[in-house]
Amino acid sequence: MIAATTVHLLRHGEVYNPEHVLYGRLPGYALSERGEQQAKMVADALRDEDITVLLASPLQRAQQTAAPIAESHRLTVLSDANLIEAANSFEGQRMGVGDGVLRHPSAWPKLWNPFRPSWGEPYSEIAERMDKAVRRARELAVGHTALCVSHQLPIWTVRRHLEGRRMWHDPRKRQCGLASLTTLVYHGDRLVELRYREPADATAPGVPGT
Repeated sequence: MIAATTVHLLRHGEVYNPEHVLYGRLPGYALSERGEQQAKMVADALRDEDITVLLASPLQRAQQTAAPIAESHRLTVLSDANLIEAANSFEGQRMGVGDGVLRHPSAWPKLWNPFRPSWGEPYSEIAERMDKAVRRARELAVGHTALCVSHQLPIWTVRRHLEGRRMWHDPRKRQCGLASLTTLVYHGDRLVELRYREPADATAPGVPGT
């Protein structure tokens, strides 16, 4: 009988972002106090799981979210660039309706193709690198559980890829709340189950693609 291997994709906790900008890959965006609490809640919820591998995006908020899990399971956090946030042309700018960058005509040429999308990293490339990260996690944790800390858009994109759905979508309908777990269960190379839960009870879309 083939042993099951589980891969949890964990979105980081809430980020301190008083300016409400799309921070993307910008440095210096750490978890808020609430985000730190969310990370601890997830670690507590996973305390009894057989996690043997812990990967995380190199960005500060992901590393901070991974830290309590690393402590509770006595693991070293392995940074994986394939788990990083999606690149975005609007990093550092406000995205609010009516008062953000999208109201300026200079931004409009970047919006010509929402199916790729034209303003950032192509969905196909996000799916490809996230698939590599998941594969690496599976290989390192065969027969056990791996946890990968990443970001909303990469997690949602690879989920849609694995489910055989189109890549383009309405960002407001992503099922990927703060500190949420998207769980993949494999028998060998075959995905047999996909689950979603929010152990920190933290549904909050925030800025899309964070």
